[in-house]
Amino acid sequence: MTKEEYLALAASHYEDLEKLKEKENFYDYEKGFDEIWTDLGRLYIEAQLNEMSTTQDRRKKKR
Repeated sequence: MTKEEYLALAASHYEDLEKLKEKENFYDYEKGFDEIWTDLGRLYIEAQLNEMSTTQDRRKKKR
């Protein structure tokens, strides 16, 4: 994943992060924040694993 791809992924969650400002209490804010960052992390890891599996597949084919 390139820096640009990561920034695009993070930017896709920016509006959700901004909506957290509307929460009435810190508990709801923190819960929403955790959900957003967990989702962002999952997407990042999935992209990294897909990239790695593609690289490993290429190595197997070359041998």
